Amino acid sequence: MSHRNARLTFHGRCLLVRRVRLEGMAIAHVAKAMGVSRQCGSRWVSRFDSEGMAGLEDRSSRPHTSPTRTTSDIEQRVLDARAEHRRGPDWLAPEVGVPARTITRILRRHGVPMLCHCDPMTGEVIRSSKATAVRYERERPGELVHMDVKKVARIPDNGGWRIHGRAKTTAQVNARTGTDYVHSLVDDHSRFAYSEILNNERAGACAAFFSRAVAYFAAHGIDRIERVITDNAWSYRRGLALEALISELGATHKFIKPYCPWQNGKVERFNRTLQEEWIYRRPFDNNQERADALAPWLEFYNNRRRHSALGGRPPISRLPSPP
Repeated sequence: MSHRNARLTFHGRCLLVRRVRLEGMAIAHVAKAMGVSRQCGSRWVSRFDSEGMAGLEDRSSRPHTSPTRTTSDIEQRVLDARAEHRRGPDWLAPEVGVPARTITRILRRHGVPMLCHCDPMTGEVIRSSKATAVRYERERPGELVHMDVKKVARIPDNGGWRIHGRAKTTAQVNARTGTDYVHSLVDDHSRFAYSEILNNERAGACAAFFSRAVAYFAAHGIDRIERVITDNAWSYRRGLALEALISELGATHKFIKPYCPWQNGKVERFNRTLQEEWIYRRPFDNNQERADALAPWLEFYNNRRRHSALGGRPPISRLPSPP
């Protein structure tokens, strides 16, 4: 992932170098078009000339030395005071002789939980965080896949409110168009995805979708699935057909902690991408027109859409060649 202050992604740097070195364009013109300074453009071109493609990769911006950083003894004193008194930085500052802002950075650096997440009597964490404790990414395709269902309201014939405006009559308000269930499976390592629109989210539908998704993954080089993670929906937890399919693959079925959807974050983020780039990307005249647009968009997502977590490359770039 690019540095949070970086103006260009890895793909953008490659594009800049290609325009300068292969197309012969002036560095100043290319830099201006890409929204960076001429000095920035020259730096990336120089790194490419001396190091090749490796020179365009992200580098740590951490300084080699930090002579003014708080010593480990003082940090430990802050951590001990926090554990003993269970008070905030403003209270601890005069007690340990360290500024409150410094205490805040020390606590954050060592992963100390917020007081509002802890039991005031014991100091133990009693509330779940809205983020996983450790951000992870599996090392190989198929090691972990995320599965989920997104409910989407169907579009009435001749278009919905995005074309005709909000409902104005009681009949329009009470009109029911039904629901589509978008089932999705996302590979943790590559973000490669497969989705289908079904009429329900019952156990049989989930199992049938999983079977087709596994075949789709196998056709694109993911020939083995080791773990499947889902939420605690009845269809996933009690569906015997799905469990039989997972066992047949030799995989393990994992469940997220209840009420912690961020633990299934990669497919949840994919659902948001579906919403922004397919479901609500443009007004559709009817439900079938939107359904027909899913397969082309999915092909674009897997093969051409740049993914920020993959260095500006599409998910297909992380998959082995299919057999």
